[in-house]
Order: sequence, then structure tokens, then C-alpha cells
Amino acid sequence: MKVVILGATGLVGREMIKVLEERHFPVTRLIPVASEKSIGCEISFRGTPVKVIGVEEALKEKAAVALFSAGSEPSLRYARAFASLKTTVIDNSSAWRKDTQIPLVVPEVNGHVLNGHQYIISNPNCSTIQMVMVLNPLHKRFEIERVVVSTYQSVTGTGYKALHQLENERKGFEGAMAYPHPIDMNLIPHGGYFMENGYTSEEEKLVHETQKIMEAPYIRVTATVVRVPLTGGHSEAANIAFKKPFQLDEIREILQATAGVVVVDDPCSNQYPMPLYARGKDEVFVGRIRRDETLPHALNLFIVADNLRKGAATNAVQIAEYLHQRNLLHNLND
Repeated sequence: MKVVILGATGLVGREMIKVLEERHFPVTRLIPVASEKSIGCEISFRGTPVKVIGVEEALKEKAAVALFSAGSEPSLRYARAFASLKTTVIDNSSAWRKDTQIPLVVPEVNGHVLNGHQYIISNPNCSTIQMVMVLNPLHKRFEIERVVVSTYQSVTGTGYKALHQLENERKGFEGAMAYPHPIDMNLIPHGGYFMENGYTSEEEKLVHETQKIMEAPYIRVTATVVRVPLTGGHSEAANIAFKKPFQLDEIREILQATAGVVVVDDPCSNQYPMPLYARGKDEVFVGRIRRDETLPHALNLFIVADNLRKGAATNAVQIAEYLHQRNLLHNLND
């Protein structure tokens, strides 16, 4: 089981390596790949140093899996080359998410769409992943009509440059800016780029990706994305309108029985989801579960997850696990 990590020196790439180790994915050879300036550097895997190589050299290995986390441009450039060699590419960028021929997958929600004949698989946006983990089981029971969501996204969702901007601002240093404004002691209602309709690309992802993953184009989703001065963890305040009536006890029971979801909902003891306590964990945490008293069948809740883990690296590795467990991977006997 040869596994390529494209973007191995980035925030998500390093987390992917960590998750592969922690989950004991059966890697026989890790092949870290990065940009030209990083070639020759060493990455530690299972306590052993492994040298970073270039893409062309990695292609020759005919790996079983290639986990991509280097951005859309490298994905568009190299994914089909790996796929042509029957390497299954699991791409963390937005490059393929809108492509109707490319599956967009959260294994707990729609793993059934994977059949072993798709050599490019898209990993959803971090905020979408945690939201559909909560929405999907509720939709099956009560049929969601509309979702209004506001996100509070940490700077690690943007990458190293944003993390360094926050660190520099907290130390009083000048440096490169990932955002058009200071992020420390501030909130920026701006994720991605602005479109003609006034929404941002990050907000658009929450709409279209949710509908695609849940196979429910009729669910109306509207979103506001806010960047917050945290170094890890995304949070979401979601208002959900259902077609059918519900009881709050039913909502809690369904979510408690959902794999990968943890209910933290005891306001009398000040127990609710927070990014500080989600950090480093693979689960999606949900709480502040309460009825929206302004609509007949509506609910408010708060969703939190580590954006580098379930929101990116862990979900990608789980896709690889899903395929491996069902003997849907190729290039295993080379």
C-alpha cells in the first residue's frame, strides 16, 4: 500500500500524515510530495525520516492512494495523471467539488456512492463536512426544508500564511497579510472571494456541497462565513427548518446514535461545544439544541469540529479506509 501525500509540508498535509499513523492505515511506503523548494526535505513517518520528492518521481511509484492537499491548481494539473495510473486521488481542494462526475464524499453520509471505478474523489469543504454530519441523520427522520448557517472559522482554514499573520499581530510584528484586515482582536465576515450576488465563495460551498453530499438539491441553504482569531476549530450556528414536527428528545437521541457525532448539551452545567475542546479530535460536536420558537418545525443548534482533522485530513483518510475495507483500491500488488 503505497500512499502519496501531495502537499506534505502544509498544515493539512502534515495532519494527514499524523492521521495515517494514528489510525494505523496499512501504509507500506509513504511518498511525501511538495513544491520544488521542499524537495529533499525530510518528513517523519512512524518515527522514520522520509524524503520529500517531486510529482514526476511520485507518479512512477504507481501508488494505491494519493491524498492531495496542495490547492486547486496542482490538483487540476496532476490529479488526472495519477488517476490514469489507477491511483485513487482523494483531493482536499475545491477543484473537483462541483464536477457532477466526481463524487464529493463524507463516508458516514454518502460513502455508498463509491464503487472503485472513480479514480478522483473530492473531499468537501471543512465547514460543510461538520454540518452534514449533523444534518443528514435529522433529514432522514424529519426532512429538512431550509438551513440558515453562520460560521466562525479559524485561521488554519486559510493556511500557514494566515496563521503567521495572527501570530505576528499578537506579537506586534509586521509581516505578510493573508487577509485584507488585521485578524487579531477582530472578526472578518469574508471567506474566499466575493461573487456578483454579494456572497463569498466559502458561503457558496456550504450551499452546493451540502445539496450534493446529501443528494437533496431541494434543501435551501443560506450562509454567512466569518473568520475568527483562533488557531484551530470551526464553529457553526445553524437554524434548521423541517417539514415534519419533532421533539427535542428525539433530536438528541438521533444525534447521540450517529457515528462520529458527540452531543455536548447541558447548559445548566455550562456544557456546550467549543473549538478549544474539539482540537485534535475527529468527532463533530453538537449542542445548544433548542427549538426555534418563531417557526412551527425549526431548530437551533451549535456545531464544532477541528477543521484540520474531520474537516480535512481525517475525512480524507476515512475515504481511503472505506475503499480499502471494501477492496476498492488498485495498485496493491505492484
